[in-house]
Amino acid sequence: MKTKNKYIYKIVSLFIIIFLCSCVAPKNQLLHTDSSQLQLRSMQTRAFDTTDKEKTLRTVIATLQDLGFVVDKADAILGSVSGTKLDRYALKMTVTVRPRGETQMLVRANAQYELKAVEDPQPYQQFFVSLEKAMFLTAQQVD
Repeated sequence: MKTKNKYIYKIVSLFIIIFLCSCVAPKNQLLHTDSSQLQLRSMQTRAFDTTDKEKTLRTVIATLQDLGFVVDKADAILGSVSGTKLDRYALKMTVTVRPRGETQMLVRANAQYELKAVEDPQPYQQFFVSLEKAMFLTAQQVD
């Protein structure tokens, strides 16, 4: 009976080892995913020297509208604005605004095309260039 139990323990141990080894992702694949996510996040995020979340949200809404987006949803409490641009394609952009430290607001834009995250920097650059200009004009109280 003892020999039979040893045999069962060896088989169970072997299956556990095989299972655990199959669950481990290659290290280089994990690092590649992290670096591409970091690059995407750096394209999507900008910090602005202001503490006025409401004014920043209003400027985000105006910028999206200037770029041809139709605002679908805006939530001042969550600091979130979503819009869709229907110009030969359906591009959806969600922008969040949140405090960063004591003196800044962090603005992050997430663009999607057909439920897939947009990794091309062009839509983000276009949005942030327009937003930066609008934030400057708003700070200078220029209409």
